[in-house]
Order: sequence, then C-alpha cells, then structure tokens
Amino acid sequence: MDKMAGTIEKPTERATIKQLPRNVWVVGFTSFFMDISSEMVLNVLPLFLANVLGVQTSIIGLIEGFAEATASILKLFSGWFSDKIGGRKWLAVIGYGLSALVKPFFYIASSWELIAGVRWADRVGKGIRTAPRDALVADSVTKETRGLAFGFHRAMDTAGAMVGILIAAVVVWLTQKNALDLSKSTFQMIVLFSLLPAVLAVLSLMIGAKDVAVKGQREAPKLSLRGMGKPFYVFLVIVSIFTLGNSSDAFLVLRAQNLGVTVTGILVMLAVFNLVYSLVSTPAGSLSDRIGRRRLIIGGWLVYAAIYFGFALAQSAWQVWLLYVVYGLYYGLAYGTANALVADLVPENLRGTAYGTYHAVIGLLAFPSSLIAGILWQGLGGWAGFGPSAPFLFGGVLAFIAALLMIFWMPKGWEAK
Repeated sequence: MDKMAGTIEKPTERATIKQLPRNVWVVGFTSFFMDISSEMVLNVLPLFLANVLGVQTSIIGLIEGFAEATASILKLFSGWFSDKIGGRKWLAVIGYGLSALVKPFFYIASSWELIAGVRWADRVGKGIRTAPRDALVADSVTKETRGLAFGFHRAMDTAGAMVGILIAAVVVWLTQKNALDLSKSTFQMIVLFSLLPAVLAVLSLMIGAKDVAVKGQREAPKLSLRGMGKPFYVFLVIVSIFTLGNSSDAFLVLRAQNLGVTVTGILVMLAVFNLVYSLVSTPAGSLSDRIGRRRLIIGGWLVYAAIYFGFALAQSAWQVWLLYVVYGLYYGLAYGTANALVADLVPENLRGTAYGTYHAVIGLLAFPSSLIAGILWQGLGGWAGFGPSAPFLFGGVLAFIAALLMIFWMPKGWEAK
C-alpha cells in the first residue's frame, strides 16, 4: 500500500486513525495550522466591529453573509474544475495561499468597509480550496473509512481552532485583563500572532500532499444536479432549510457579550467548545461508518435546535457557557458526517463538483441567514427588531424542521453503491 497518496485497503476490522493514508494526515495538519490562524482573528472580529468601529449587527450580518456567499460560488467552480483536470492539491494550495496572503491587512483595517474587503478576500481563498481539499480526502480513502477520515479531519481542524483561540485569550488577558470590550491594539496584536501558522498551513499542503492517480478514464463533469442523482438533490434541499437558520457564529459571540461574558471569557468558552468538537468528531465519524451518516446528522440537528432555543431563552452568562459547550457536540456529530455523506451520494467522478455544489449552497444561504439574523436582532432603518432572542428562535425552528425531513423524506439506503 502506498501511504503517500493511495487509498487504504478495505478493513476487515474497525479502522483506526493510524491506518489513514498520508494525504489525510497532511490535510489534517494543514487545516490545523490554518485554523490556528483564522480562529484567532475571526472569533474576535465581530467584537472589533461592534466595540471599536461601532458597527450594528445588521452590517455584521451583511459582511459575514456576503463573504460566505461570494466564496460559495468559487467552491462550486473550483470543485468542478478539480474534477475536470483530475487534480485537487494545487487548487487547494492556491486557496490556502490567498487566505494567508491577505491576513496582514486586518492589522491596518480601520473601517468596516476595509474589514469587509479583507474578509471577502479571505473567503475567496476558502472558496478555492474547500471542495478540492474535501475531494482529495475522499479520493484517498475507501467508503468503509470515509466517515473516520472526515471525522479525523474535523478533529484536526477544530484542535487548531482551540489552540488559536487559547492564544488569542492569552493575548487578551495580558493586554486588557477582564475588560468587557475588545480594544484596537489587542486586535492588532492577535492579527500579528496569526501570520506564522497561516504560512505553515500553506507549506504543509504544498510539501506533504500528493494527488491520487485517476482510476480509468473520467468523463468530463457537467455543472448539473441531474447527473448527481435524486438522493443528492433531496439532501441539498434539506440542508438548505437547515442552513437558512444557521446564521454566522458571530451572533453567538455577540449574544455571549450581550449577557455579560467578557472578551477573555468568550475566548475561553470558544476554546472549550472546540475541545468538545475535536474530541467528538473522530469517534462520531467512525460511528457513522458503522451505523450510517443519516442517524448522526439527525441527532446533531436536534441538538442544534435545542441549543438555539437555549440561546434564545438564556438569562445569564453561565447558561451561555453551558450551551456553547454542548454546541461542540452538534458540530462533532453532524459537520464531518455531512461531508462524508456527500461522497456517499454521488459517483466518484463527480465528487469535486458535488462538494463544490454542497458548499456553494451552504455558503450562498449564509448571506440571507446572517442578514436575517442581524435584522431580527436589531432591525433595519427605523425598525428596532425583535431583540437578541429572535435569530436563535428562528434558527432552532428551521433546524427541527430539517431533522424531521431527514427522518421522513430521506430514508436509509440511498447512498451510491
């Protein structure tokens, strides 16, 4: 077996992460380093916008939604292009490289318009890399270990997020202790610390990964849902309903601050969330290989609905802490499992296109979902909105509806054989 890039053999026993090929490990470390960099900055970005620049939640929602939606269009085309050329690695390297290149501009940003531009460019990088990267993982493993591979990738990604958040928390503590608001100088220092791991992420993928050789002749892919089959189409519809209520996590951060959690407290809370997420992801992915992806996704979405209802009803900081810890359970159960399910539902030669389409739909709906959340919270124009509970009630209802649709509309046994 060639562990440089080839797939692992079909296991006769329960697979372990030691059996995963080199590509999966390399992609895992790439995500680990990039998430150290990204999460240091992005988790305090809404606080910088609100505390330093005085930006309303509707504008924060606009920034987040537009950035994700723009990236989503690129996810679709980069996934399709990776299928067309039969290569994943270098598209992913370009995407990671762009995100690393624009990060220093957060340091000099002094207006929400400039922040929006840098955020947009960073998400363009994500749009280029995400679908080819996921397709590279899927190409490198067998179906029987796909859930384990994606679970491991999410665990590495999330471990990086936890490390990045802890570094940011230390910076905040050393510069402003338990202040409720974030200062400009603290934000700039966090940006500086984020640059090295971003470079390490690019180098890891560039040096360590290798494209998997194409098996046989692949037909040129078409940008069409029809060729990917009804199961994938149904899953996209259900995911779309869920995503419309899944606004940016920036609103969870703002909700925590709204209930009195300090900047340092928010960062430590996020670190604990990522710890739970990381610990759950790999065993959940492995479990999905044995009992099916659908069950874990349904369970994760029901947990999400309960959490969002909890955020709507929360009255104190300790309740937010508890909810955010449990929020890691949702991500661990459902996020990597959904990625693995995409590969289950489509033919091998369309994986890149399918991942691009899947991420594009999620990202495009991030624009209205985040915008709706911001408007529900603080209104628009002369309307004051419904208050901080409203976006979470909205998200909880849609998550519950999506879980019911997975139960009654998408039965077991629809995976591609």
